[in-house]
Amino acid sequence: MKFGLSPRPAQTHAARAMESLTQPSPPVPREDVETIEISLLLEAIRRRWNYDFTHYSHASIRRRLDLVRRAAGLAHFSDVLSRVLHDDGFFDQLLRCMSVTVTEMFRDPDCYRALRERLIPVFKTYPFIKIWCAGCATGEEVYSLAILLHEEGFLERTRLYATDFNKDSLNMAEKGIYPERLMAGYAANHQRSGGHGNFSDYYSSSYDFVRMKGFLRDRITFSYHNLVTDGVFGEMNLITCRNVLIYFDKTLQERVLSLFTDSLRHGGYLCLGSKESLNFSAVKPLYETLDRRQKIFKKRGLVTHG
Repeated sequence: MKFGLSPRPAQTHAARAMESLTQPSPPVPREDVETIEISLLLEAIRRRWNYDFTHYSHASIRRRLDLVRRAAGLAHFSDVLSRVLHDDGFFDQLLRCMSVTVTEMFRDPDCYRALRERLIPVFKTYPFIKIWCAGCATGEEVYSLAILLHEEGFLERTRLYATDFNKDSLNMAEKGIYPERLMAGYAANHQRSGGHGNFSDYYSSSYDFVRMKGFLRDRITFSYHNLVTDGVFGEMNLITCRNVLIYFDKTLQERVLSLFTDSLRHGGYLCLGSKESLNFSAVKPLYETLDRRQKIFKKRGLVTHG
């Protein structure tokens, strides 16, 4: 009588392992493929052009890159990557799309009213102040601040710095030229912010465009600055960066808030957008809330121990 030998358990496991290796893996879902493409594209932009968008909100960056892809008539994000690496003009177009340029003069008038009523009386006790408008886009916000300061009789004792990473936007801001059709809405915002007099006193008209008056532009220094990669920007009495942090992820928000904190004098003020906050940030203990609704914060002074 012959007895058959049972396979060794180890051999069975090995055979199963070999069989699993030879089985084809399920295809990667298209959505995951696009995620891979976007990751490679952002890395290409960082290494080729030194612009780092890797810590922008994923939903926001995907939406903007999709606009670029569709406008260029390209089928895939990987096609965008190839153009980014080899076409300088195409990258300039992409950069314009990646920049947040949705703005208007005296946007959120209640915020400007709060600045006028809460901060200006304090600033008037100083001989001179410096204000940084970070992420200034095409300049509407910094001109609004200049008008406010002029109406309060303090513009000549102020230097405003307006920065952005989009050079095209900076060029537009420095020229201070805007469509005349927008002025009625800006004038209404100006009045709601507590503005004095006629808004039309601050620009001159030519055909369908207006240009902001020279006495406003003369108090503003426009400069390239990238919040993602660049360092401290002077010692400011006020930093405004409204509706920019919402496009960043938590890591980048922390980085930028630390940058602002290091760029503010003790007792200086930080003004954020209506949907932005210092809550849950590492720098929150360094500030007191001056206006919770309008997101105005004051950097605490140095603590001395007797």
